[in-house]
Amino acid sequence: MTGDSERAVQAAIDGEMRLLDPEVRASAALVLELLDPEFTEFGASGRRWDVESILAVTSAGTVSSESPVKVSEMSGVVLAPGVVHLTYFADNQGRRAWRSSLWRLTESGWRMYFHQATLTS
Repeated sequence: MTGDSERAVQAAIDGEMRLLDPEVRASAALVLELLDPEFTEFGASGRRWDVESILAVTSAGTVSSESPVKVSEMSGVVLAPGVVHLTYFADNQGRRAWRSSLWRLTESGWRMYFHQATLTS
C-alpha cells in the first residue's frame, strides 16, 4: 500500500473505532460527524437503518459503556480515491458478526457511507 492508501485506511479504521466507542455512540453530535448524510446500514437483524434511525437508537440511552464491542481481524483496502472498504469481526456481548463498511472522504472528512453486519456462530 502507498502512504496515501495507508493513511486513508487508517482514517477509516479510526472512524470505525470511534463509532464503536460507547461514549461517541451516546452523542448524536459525534455520531453525525462520522456518518455520511446518505448513510445506509443493513444490520445483523435484517433491518435497514439510516442516519435518523441510528440516532434514535443511540440517543435513547441504550448504549452500555460497560460492554464495549470487541473487534478483531480489522483490515481495509482503498477501492478508489476517497473510498475505503473495511472488514472485521465483532463480538458484542456474545452476538458475533462479520462487519463490512464503506467510508468516503468528504469536505468535512472521512464518513461512513454504508455498513453491513452478518451474524455468525
